[in-house]
Amino acid sequence: MYNPNYGDFGSVTYTEKTRAVIKVQDGCDRFCSYCIIPYARGKVRSRNPKSVVEEIEKIAKNGIKEVVITGIHVASYGKDFKEEYRLIDLLEDINKIDGIERIRLGSIEPLLISEEFINRLKKLEKICHHFHLSLQSGCTETLKRMNRRYTIEEFEEIVERLRKAYQDVILTTDIIVGFPEETDKEFEITYEFLKKIKFYKMHIFKYSPRKGTKAAIMKKQISGDIKELRSKKLLELSDKNENEYLSTYLGKEVDVLFEEKEDDFYKGHTQNYIMVKIKSNDDISNKVEKVKIVDVENLCLIGKM
Repeated sequence: MYNPNYGDFGSVTYTEKTRAVIKVQDGCDRFCSYCIIPYARGKVRSRNPKSVVEEIEKIAKNGIKEVVITGIHVASYGKDFKEEYRLIDLLEDINKIDGIERIRLGSIEPLLISEEFINRLKKLEKICHHFHLSLQSGCTETLKRMNRRYTIEEFEEIVERLRKAYQDVILTTDIIVGFPEETDKEFEITYEFLKKIKFYKMHIFKYSPRKGTKAAIMKKQISGDIKELRSKKLLELSDKNENEYLSTYLGKEVDVLFEEKEDDFYKGHTQNYIMVKIKSNDDISNKVEKVKIVDVENLCLIGKM
């Protein structure tokens, strides 16, 4: 039996009229030590899969080609069902919907990416090869204090699993700097780990206490100056990684779903979520076009048809 307490989770969010963001899950039971969400949003609640599929079928009939599957902790989807039906089952059902060309996953828990999950996922031709894995720290000791439930060695195995499955995979992540008791040594371990993994892009957050969480009352809170320095160092690494990766696309052809026109350029994303801009006399909004990459400008690929 599926969860009868689903509710709507709010309306579908459309992005540039080409992409729809579908929330399929709410609540969280992970209780990371810095996060207030489990207290504020309650236990895991998953949306009835039939309702999700029907909604996406309607979206496809309206010409939307890409859906993004999201939730507060989307890896927990189906955990509250009495029947055995989890996120991978939902993705397989969405993959069958005519008119949908791309299925993108929102931020996901790294531990979701098991051998079984990835073996089933790579059979779905519509899945986008872009995964946002919420790492939070590259130091196992810091992760323990965060209550993140994995080590950096386990995380690296997950990364290798994804890169083996998809040659063109892009990995992005979130990192918190200045978590309570984070020493200079712990930060350097994080920095070296991030250099090794080479994420395409990293979203860097300076730790901010949330009242009611365990981290807020931990000893040795880190000063704002130190957080700023650590944040700057990781942002510079992120930009370096992104520029280096984008340069590998020079001269290559990619398929781009164009979303909108801005000034003289049409903007869109590749299947693995790289921004591409081209000039075109034709209206190519909401169309997938093959584009040759000729330049890199301001962390964006410049192409021509």
